This record gives sequence, C-alpha cells and structure tokens, in this order.
Amino acid sequence: MTVVALLADPPRPGVRFPDLAATSPLNAEEVAELAAAMDKDAMRAVERSGADLLVNYLPGELLDEEHQTEVPTEAEIRALAAEALEDVGNVRFEPQVGSTASARVGNTVTHLLRDEEEVGSVAVLPGNTPFVTRTVIDSSAMKLRANEVVLGPGTGGSVYYAGFTDTVDFSESMTPPVLNTLAELARGAGHDTEFIPTQPTVRTGEELASVVAEIRARVAAERVVPAFTTELIEEYGLLVDEDGELVRHG
Repeated sequence: MTVVALLADPPRPGVRFPDLAATSPLNAEEVAELAAAMDKDAMRAVERSGADLLVNYLPGELLDEEHQTEVPTEAEIRALAAEALEDVGNVRFEPQVGSTASARVGNTVTHLLRDEEEVGSVAVLPGNTPFVTRTVIDSSAMKLRANEVVLGPGTGGSVYYAGFTDTVDFSESMTPPVLNTLAELARGAGHDTEFIPTQPTVRTGEELASVVAEIRARVAAERVVPAFTTELIEEYGLLVDEDGELVRHG
C-alpha cells in the first residue's frame, strides 16, 4: 500500500509562498486562497487514486508568532478537506513533527515505513503545484515497485513529489535544490532513483505565470484541469501577456 502525505499549511496570509504576493498581482490573502485551492486539488487527486491520503498539517505552535491565531490549524485543514473530498472519513489527519522542514518530512516518511507494516511506500507532496493527478500518483506507485526513490522535478530544482520505499538521511533533505539533494542522498544510501515528468511549481510570480499559462492552454484544448485552482485563476482574471508576464484582466 502507498500512503501519500500532503504537507498542508493552514490557509493564512503569509504562511505559504511568502514571495508570491510581492512578485505577482495577488495580495497575501489571495495567495493563501491559491495555496488552499492547490491543496484541495491534491487531496482530490489522491482520493481518486489507488493510494491512501494522509493530510500532514502544520500545527499552530510551529508557525511564526505573527501567523498564530486561536483557531486550531487542524480545523482549518479539515474544512478544506471537507470541501474537496467525497468522504473525509477515509482520510488520516496527523500533525507534522519536527523543528525544520527536513525533520518534518523525515519523521513522516520514517514513521510510516518503519512503524506500519502495511505501508510499502510513502510519497510526500509539498503542495507546490496543482498538477498532481490520479495518473501521476498511480504511475509513480508503479515506479516505486522497482526503485527505492521516485522524484517529481519542479521549477528551479524543487520537487512536487518525493516517493520512498526506504529511508535516506533526512536531516538536510529539504536543502535547495531539493531535487539534487534527494538524488544525492538516495545514491549515498545505495538506492535506485527514478523520475516522473516535470511540472511547473509555484514560489514566485514568474513561476505562477507558467502554471497559469498551462491551465489556460488546457482549458482551450478541453483537457483535464485542476478544478479548484482553475476556478480561482478564472475568478482572479489571471493571464499571461505577450511578454510572458503574469497580469490581471478586469
């Protein structure tokens, strides 16, 4: 069995994609809404796949003080799941544990692989692209049958998917460029690594422009699109102009 762990931050302004508001037409509140939409698309993709979904939420005490509120982060994440999924009862919700991103990823993967006998592989989704589909998840699970590590490259050396059937030294695993770091750690552990197709990921306005352009193209071609993210892009009127710049229409 494959467990897919979505690393979900609460949809609060300034928590996710902190550079995006300064480099795009979106304000901080809209960036938070975009991050939430991407999480909902990822949850729905996992629900429709052959994998089990674990929503690994960031607990409030690990947020910077300026982002802490009286509302439990688990409640916010569960509300997103209720909007995205047909049956929330099949989903596990667990807090992330660890003082750094590397530690939190390592704790999640190691706990699932070593402490739960039925888990044969674990995939981590950082929640940085809307283009995680059922097909991506299922085909990656097949690759994990023959490789200890499967990576989905994102923009600028990032990853949008990292699958494992065995552990690596996770202590510095999220050090940028994460794609190269994980590949080197896998080699150091004697693991075989396979890759799945590259997808645009989101950190800055320039990177979001690539996401918007692909979604607009998929809509025009009447292809499958990430529903929640697409709806929000339409609502915000985001377009890519002739110079490749992300702009807001209307």
